Amino acid sequence: MALNYIWIAFFLIGFIVALGQLIFAGNMQIFNELVNSVFLNAKTGFEISLGLTGALTLWMGLLKVGEKGGVVAILGRLIGPLFEKLFPGLPKGHPAYGSIMLNISANMLGLDNAATPVGLKAMKEMHEVNPDKETASNAQIMFLVLNAAGLTIIPVSIIVYRTQLGAVNPADIFIPILISTFTASLTGMVSVAIIQKINLFDKVILAYLGGLTAIIIGIIIYFSGLPKEQISTISTFAANFILMSVIVLFIVLAFIKKVNVYDAFVEGAKEGFNIAIKIIPFLVAVLVAIGIFRASGAMDFIITGIAMFFAWLGIDTQFTAALPVAFMKPLSGSGARGLMIDAMTTYGADSFIGRLACTMQGTTDTTFYIVAVYFGSVGIKNTRYSIGCGLLADLAGFTTAIFVAYLFFT
Repeated sequence: MALNYIWIAFFLIGFIVALGQLIFAGNMQIFNELVNSVFLNAKTGFEISLGLTGALTLWMGLLKVGEKGGVVAILGRLIGPLFEKLFPGLPKGHPAYGSIMLNISANMLGLDNAATPVGLKAMKEMHEVNPDKETASNAQIMFLVLNAAGLTIIPVSIIVYRTQLGAVNPADIFIPILISTFTASLTGMVSVAIIQKINLFDKVILAYLGGLTAIIIGIIIYFSGLPKEQISTISTFAANFILMSVIVLFIVLAFIKKVNVYDAFVEGAKEGFNIAIKIIPFLVAVLVAIGIFRASGAMDFIITGIAMFFAWLGIDTQFTAALPVAFMKPLSGSGARGLMIDAMTTYGADSFIGRLACTMQGTTDTTFYIVAVYFGSVGIKNTRYSIGCGLLADLAGFTTAIFVAYLFFT
């Protein structure tokens, strides 16, 4: 529903701004530019979707191998002790724990198709012990905010888009996204824990959060000490090495479990092909609306205003061109994806803006969409503080993305 209103708004605002340019500036070419933008972006959306077919088929096949090899279950066991501390309202041994762990693990691996059904199952299981059926329980809020923060280890779809749009090293955003998404998830988790009076100094919580934070800080310190010309080279090597290691691990684990690796790959690859075809109308619709909004000058007007404000503060304004992705992401994942693609096609996939837009896209999930789907599935009307904590996580993640992008890409 949110995307429907956003889509219409792009068209109407673009038309009104173009009309204003015609009336007040006498720009008679503006409507020619709007029409050209409509057809050009429709063509771009179609070509990108078709180009995604091969890469998406490959990755979905590999992820299916990992899923059948038990990677999701392994991650669930690894993070289980932490979740038991973060969901004290759930009875010990409750079935929801298993679904929660599988959902978060699947999200971390980018297995969206597996994550959403399991997530809805977890929400339903938590709702069974929720005394007020129209009000979100503490456990449900923590679960939702963790989903909205969108901790992702492998940003498969973004790497695929960067490949399609000609990035020299499509995985160079791997570590920046990891740092940003961790910050968003940590912020969301801590904000909910403070409100729910969860003891963050519990030894189990400290062990997990302290260890992960130390790793992230270590990465930042290491790269901060490198010469600028080496940061991109080393981070790209590390990202590609990790990704190849994960792929090999998927295959080896599946082989050990006596899974037919070839059949599992083909099964997942078919899903990837279907997904690539299904997104054509959605991507075309979003890119056409964004194209009208940009061609009218409306987006430039907003970004110029923001840039002027930061320039007045004495802050470098290069990052402002990627801010539309951050503004859109809490409202619409597909809308933000369209803006990310627009940033890469406009400025270049390997430009600072293109890379920052990709980092922002991978930093968090779509807060309002997740609230609507997950809470709507069990009839919750009173979401309490879940949206506020989710948006706080978004803000922390996007702010971190900007700082990290300056570290890695300038």
